Amino acid sequence: MSEATSVRRAAYGSDLTDAEWAVLAPLLPTPRQRGHPQGGRPAQTELREVVNGLLYYLTQGCGWRHLPHDLPHWWVVRYWFDRWAWDDTLERVNDVLRQRERERVGRTAAPSAVILDSQSVKTSEVGGERGYDGGKKSVGPQAPLRGRHPGQPGAGVGPRG
Repeated sequence: MSEATSVRRAAYGSDLTDAEWAVLAPLLPTPRQRGHPQGGRPAQTELREVVNGLLYYLTQGCGWRHLPHDLPHWWVVRYWFDRWAWDDTLERVNDVLRQRERERVGRTAAPSAVILDSQSVKTSEVGGERGYDGGKKSVGPQAPLRGRHPGQPGAGVGPRG
């Protein structure tokens, strides 16, 4: 728990420690400041608190609007999440942290093999137009009648038209 966090609010179990923030902070782009060539307003929210809001959201499984009031406002946390997802910041952070962890446990930074789970690949023994219809777009018994949707009374009953 950081000194800055403990002064303003009680810490949540999902909050970053000072050591974790020291590793993560250099990986995040800094907000634009006034005077930046591309403009921008001065940052009003600390990025550490934004990350704490994201971690709370992920660990608690709550909706964006259910973030506690002592964390940054939900739309601020969502804005930064969307921005970092759009500009690949989250992917770059994940790559760097994965490489560091692999090196920490004595492995090479990049994996040399991959494992595919055969249960997640739908196939058939016969080639051609067979396979898995996850969208239920066929006209078989699992599909609703034309012109109806699955929740409509009588779906799947009566003549097919």
